[in-house]
Amino acid sequence: MLGIGVALLVGMVATSLWLVQANNEYSQETASLRRLRASILDVLTTVQDAETGQRGFLLTGDERYLAPYREAVNTLAAKRALLVERIGDRQEYLGDIEGLQANLDRKLAEIGEGIDLMRANRTQDAVDLVRRDTGLIYMREIRETLNRFQQITDDHLRILVANQLSAAENLRWVTIVGAVAITGVLIGALALIMKYIRELMRSREEVDELNRGLEERVDERTRDLIRANQEIQRFAYIVTHDLRAPLVNIMGFLSEFDASLKPVQAYVLADGAALPERDVQDAKTAVKEDLPEAIGFIRSSTRKMDQLINAILKISRDGRRKLQAEKVDIKDLLIAAGASVQHQVSAVDGSIDIDVPSFTVISDRISLDQILGNLFDNAVKYQMPGRPLKISARILPQGRGIVRIDVSDNGRGIAEDDFERIFELFRRAGEQDQQGEGIGLAHVRSLIRNLGGDITVASELGKGSTFHLTLPTDLRKITRGSDI
Repeated sequence: MLGIGVALLVGMVATSLWLVQANNEYSQETASLRRLRASILDVLTTVQDAETGQRGFLLTGDERYLAPYREAVNTLAAKRALLVERIGDRQEYLGDIEGLQANLDRKLAEIGEGIDLMRANRTQDAVDLVRRDTGLIYMREIRETLNRFQQITDDHLRILVANQLSAAENLRWVTIVGAVAITGVLIGALALIMKYIRELMRSREEVDELNRGLEERVDERTRDLIRANQEIQRFAYIVTHDLRAPLVNIMGFLSEFDASLKPVQAYVLADGAALPERDVQDAKTAVKEDLPEAIGFIRSSTRKMDQLINAILKISRDGRRKLQAEKVDIKDLLIAAGASVQHQVSAVDGSIDIDVPSFTVISDRISLDQILGNLFDNAVKYQMPGRPLKISARILPQGRGIVRIDVSDNGRGIAEDDFERIFELFRRAGEQDQQGEGIGLAHVRSLIRNLGGDITVASELGKGSTFHLTLPTDLRKITRGSDI
């Protein structure tokens, strides 16, 4: 747009300069022709004045009538020279110049001769000179030549005036078009400037929004790091505590085992020698009671340690598993999770309500399937005895690429003090009448956070619980998705 405007301005300036120059040339030529026309009329008037003065003198004999003649004789030479100078190299005049000069000379000679005859008192001869019409012929040829010069000059002037008017009209139109073009360029430039300003403002707003989003993401990542650090510390404490307890049991029972082994060693190493009855009885008690009990407790503690280590390894393997981002319909996963526990729910006259619309996300199908399956299993596992179980699910889009999934039940419920505890590894809440190691919900939270989301719970003892899952709709757009 700017280039077009500059080109238009350059074109208009060049055209205007050319038209102004042409107009100047026309003006100069017009002035020159007007001066030439004035010289033509001046020469003709001078000759006519000389002839008038001659005739007045011939009629009256009075010398006063010769004043125009004398003036003409004194100025004609200069006027003739000026005429020739103003004709210059114009070819349309040059062919008649010599004839005009000759006729002027003859006319002046004829006028002068008549005056001389009159002064010599030869009045009749002077009148006869006039009557011979010689001077008339000279004058007619002079007048025809000068009239022709005047006609040529007038024709040139009409053409020049027409050209000058045309140039002026063109200059006017160029000025008008230039003004319109400049106005258009100005409007276009203003429009472009406004557009650039709007784009700049929009870009600035986008940058500000990105900065705000970046700050939010930094804050969010900072919170995630703080939370992860706290979880690591809590995990380290839990693991250390829960693994240390079986070790302490093993060490204690090994000491008891060692103590129980001494009477047995004494009995065996006696090689049939008589021992006090008390030592024999201690050896029998150790073999029958103490050693089997110690071995049983040691075996139980090692089994507990094995279960804890396997749970830790399970969570660790899930955390290292490479996520596969794909299109997943949450409704299909909820229906599948409900179907997996439908027979258990039906057995207690319960119901499952998954009347939700289809909602597609891009996430890891296996992780989501495990998360929802675990929540539905827990709802069945911790149902309220004597009450028909009801499980429901909802999908709630949260905007900005986030969706929330609520899984609700009317089971036992959870005390408010245990809302965070239930997501910790190896921690369980409420009445411990169900088998488990306390890793289910910890596993769920590990999985959902690995997908860039989180899980919280709202519950009331005796009335039921609702687990809120928040999940990004596109796993590829989150930082953790870089490992996908």
